[in-house]
Amino acid sequence: MLKHWIVLTLALLIVSYLYSGIRITSLPAALIAAAVLGILNAIVRPVLQFFALPITFLTLGLFYFVINGLMLYVTASLVEGFAVRSFGAAILGSILVSALSLILNFVFKSAHKS
Repeated sequence: MLKHWIVLTLALLIVSYLYSGIRITSLPAALIAAAVLGILNAIVRPVLQFFALPITFLTLGLFYFVINGLMLYVTASLVEGFAVRSFGAAILGSILVSALSLILNFVFKSAHKS
């Protein structure tokens, strides 16, 4: 769990450096944002996915990107020092954070096996 928190923090920091739609002012803000995002993803996102199942089915799963963007947007509204420019930026940012988290998890898993 600690590894996932660190990976998510790194992903948020890297995405905020590469993409102007997301801004993080400090390392503590990134740590808090990763914790809040993790909690929202564990508690709120499954409920939203359940209720959005019909529209997710109609969009062939693409609505999950909207839900992930919403989680990032809500996190930005709750955490001081973490800002998202718009909802569209949140959707794109959530795609980037997800992709980067996947890559970082793979790298850390491979490094741990060696």
